[in-house]
Amino acid sequence: MAFNKENTVKIREKYNTKHLVAENAADMRRSELWIRIPELREIDRRLSATGPRLMAISLRKSNETVAEVRADVEELSRRRAELLEAHGYPADYTDPHYECAKCQDSGYVDGKMCECMRRELILAGYESSGITRLMGTQRFDNFDLDFYRDTPATYNNMSYAFETMRSYAQDFDPAVSPNLILFGGTGLGKTHLSTAVAKTVIDRGYDVVYTGAIGMLADFERARFGNASGVESGNGTERYFDCDLLIIDDLGSEVSNQFTVSCIYNVINSRISLGRPTLISSNLNQKEIGERYWDRIASRLFGEYIPLVFSGKDVRKQKISKK
Repeated sequence: MAFNKENTVKIREKYNTKHLVAENAADMRRSELWIRIPELREIDRRLSATGPRLMAISLRKSNETVAEVRADVEELSRRRAELLEAHGYPADYTDPHYECAKCQDSGYVDGKMCECMRRELILAGYESSGITRLMGTQRFDNFDLDFYRDTPATYNNMSYAFETMRSYAQDFDPAVSPNLILFGGTGLGKTHLSTAVAKTVIDRGYDVVYTGAIGMLADFERARFGNASGVESGNGTERYFDCDLLIIDDLGSEVSNQFTVSCIYNVINSRISLGRPTLISSNLNQKEIGERYWDRIASRLFGEYIPLVFSGKDVRKQKISKK
């Protein structure tokens, strides 16, 4: 798996900070009590000597036994808890209070990523993918095939598209998953299922970028010509090449000129060369794509992508008519 690199760096730094904050807060509470309860400081001093005492036993530099040290530690811990309780404090008052007890806010348990860090990375992945809002309403479990029952052929076709995309998401592997291109008119579910794919793939730990064709090309335009602040760099475009899965929605909605077509070709061709999967949806049909774009783009879309044709009646209009 490969979570978004930038998100991973930020969240690891966040976890390092959380761990230190919890440790420092515990130290401050301990120092506070040492002033109020002088006996506690002596108990803590003796407890902190447990490691050196055990080391001396292992090196045969002490006449103590491990059992004696353990008994001493148990008695000191009991006395410590009694002191805290007698002064109105819980027994764990001076312990670090971590947000996650499993990993102690380190993000890892026995060398494996803790579920709490994985959850943070997934939530960050939703944000960086660009479709957090859509993911709340467009999932596989709420895609209703009943809207496509006008004819048996339409229902069978859309059932096939649905199952294909669900399997694609559940089995996604950036090293072997193919490219997909979705054809069909507006309101037939292309965006819904594309969003569902994005959510499922992100939940499985992969880096997904979901973008409209217009938004992607605006990023390339800013990178080439500079924005209002005068910045001229590739920042904002690298993610289209580097992510595990790129989803481009509504190809064909953009203004078509030599620059935009060149950018589209660059993204499509580069990701094919790098072996990184791309999912594209378009309201254009195959003939219109052939007429609109360079032959080199059309040949790659038709030769390197698995096509799924969406059919039926506009679902949005059907929902309105039922209200």
